[in-house]
Amino acid sequence: MASDSTNGAPAVTRTPVPLIPGIYAPTMTFFDPVTEDLDIPTIKQHSVRLAQAGLVGLVTCGSNGEAVHLSREEKAAVTQATREALDEAGFTEVSVMVGCSAQSVRETVQLCRDAHAAGGDYALLIPASYYRYAMDETAITDYFFAAADASPIPIILYNYPGAVAGIDMDSDLIIKLSQHPNIVGTKFTCANTGKLARVALEMDSYTTSKKGSGYMAFSGIADFIVQGLTVGGCGVIAGGANVAPKANVKVFNLFAEGKIQEAFKAQALLAKGDWVLTKSAIPGTKSAIQSYFGYGGYPRKPLQRLSDERVKQVAEGIKELMDWEASL
Repeated sequence: MASDSTNGAPAVTRTPVPLIPGIYAPTMTFFDPVTEDLDIPTIKQHSVRLAQAGLVGLVTCGSNGEAVHLSREEKAAVTQATREALDEAGFTEVSVMVGCSAQSVRETVQLCRDAHAAGGDYALLIPASYYRYAMDETAITDYFFAAADASPIPIILYNYPGAVAGIDMDSDLIIKLSQHPNIVGTKFTCANTGKLARVALEMDSYTTSKKGSGYMAFSGIADFIVQGLTVGGCGVIAGGANVAPKANVKVFNLFAEGKIQEAFKAQALLAKGDWVLTKSAIPGTKSAIQSYFGYGGYPRKPLQRLSDERVKQVAEGIKELMDWEASL
């Protein structure tokens, strides 16, 4: 039996909330603006707002959640608060995925166990990359298979070359890794729709029109939701959904309802606003939430706070998107 702590305690017994097609958000982690301590009430408030907007899953402790700025204990606290908030608000069917990546298999497995104990349903993993010279296909395969063997929760592969020294897993490798019974999907932040299409076809991905094998092929950015769905994807894990969750859901629903031309028009509007958020990154996304919803605050240092002028520019840059969001 897997354990959830270094003292060998038995793993928490819980059944993962099923993954379904739709919109998922890699949630922000909120901090006290003075002390930079975790702001648990705001983390909970944000989780509920996203669920109320129609998101089917949340991701804690990812790149948008400043995982690299969090201690092991803080990561567990963020995931626990998110699961508690969802359950308390009646959103028990909304899944919680947890970023559990580390540079060693040992620590990665420990983070997977921590995530499970804190209420996480799935682990999201990028390849180890600090010793880039050593991470050939064999090393990457061994890393993911060893983690999947020991993790008490299923694993979603995360292909994000920009975060892992340029490691870009091709479709052959992703398909090979996905044969492991505890690896159940991939997030394609590489934005390569051809790669997504090949993996979705081979793995019989769960889509808006068919259950398939249950394998999940996620777009990784809000500006290619429809493109991913068109080639067999099941939805998106999109940072922009922190700011405009209803707009993301609307794009997905239009496609699912067969309103393809409307979906493409809506996708274009979403992509326009999402580009503003992408360029301004975590500080800009938090400032956008602050501007339009009255909370958000700042990232942890060394990430910089935006100037007042830049905050105004971000808010103005997404105004069209947020007007649409407010109308939904």
